[in-house]
Amino acid sequence: MSKLNIKPLADRVLIQPLEAETKTASGIIIPDTAKEKPQKGNVVAVGPGTKENPVTVKVGNSVLYGKYSGTELKLDDKNYLIMRESDILAIV
Repeated sequence: MSKLNIKPLADRVLIQPLEAETKTASGIIIPDTAKEKPQKGNVVAVGPGTKENPVTVKVGNSVLYGKYSGTELKLDDKNYLIMRESDILAIV
């Protein structure tokens, strides 16, 4: 992974979502229109947090987040999400 020139502010976190499943367990190929939005990703960058809310996730953590959480970004031809740490549901 190349070095990103982006630093989230306050309690925001930059996440690279994992790719959506293209096949079911039984081998059926899922068309693009029926794919579910991924809810799991890897933390790429973390803001410094605030005095009241220090950030608990670290770069490299694998996390679960809400289905419609965050704002989508495209940097260096890759898709990312930037969201508040409170939108992250769990560290996997």
